[in-house]
Amino acid sequence: MLKSSPLYRQVKGLITQSLEKGEWKPGEALPSEFELASRFKVSQGTVRRAIEEIAAENLVIRQQGKGTFVATHDVAHAQFRFLRLVPEEGSPRYPENRFLECKRLRATGKIARQLNLRSGDAVLRIRRILSFDGVPTVFDDICLPANLFKGLTLEHLLAYQGTMYALLETEYGVSMLRAEEKIRAVAADSEAAAVLNVPLGTPLLSVERLAMTFGDQPVEVRQGLYITTHFSYKNELG
Repeated sequence: MLKSSPLYRQVKGLITQSLEKGEWKPGEALPSEFELASRFKVSQGTVRRAIEEIAAENLVIRQQGKGTFVATHDVAHAQFRFLRLVPEEGSPRYPENRFLECKRLRATGKIARQLNLRSGDAVLRIRRILSFDGVPTVFDDICLPANLFKGLTLEHLLAYQGTMYALLETEYGVSMLRAEEKIRAVAADSEAAAVLNVPLGTPLLSVERLAMTFGDQPVEVRQGLYITTHFSYKNELG
């Protein structure tokens, strides 16, 4: 451990390394604070403070009376962590998911820069529609580094019962931990208008997302086009 860093930060770094290496799988419980304190030869208070910071970064989830668990997208309450579209009336609900394509392509210069790839490296381009009550509401255009998701096909996506992030996490070991988004208003072009069944030029909300895994490694570039007639894009600050 580096002596220049506070002890709890050193412990935090060691636990994070273990999470990144997959010592504890998504959804699994971490050892108790007592066991971790014994392992790292520190106090339970030091471990507790380290875990509090890790939990604040959404790497783990603390459950009162049950313990600390590795964060996962494969549970109901986690499905809304990256889906920020909420209805004007009623409670948030997860949409129906229809994948249109999953193709292996060469990365453009822009996509390559965003994903820290070389121009021309292989990416998987996924397109899908999210619908609420049968009404197309979101048109997603997603790019993933092909080397991280070998064997991922349209048939695979269509057969999986769960969210796409849960699939990438459970079957490829890649967890989406945080994301940066840029939001702006756009007009529906001919393709978006046809997919979303709206007139050409309809106002849409464009959400451009760059999602990262451990070490802030970028693993997804996405543009979502949202119809916000009956929905708002909700974010929480602070």
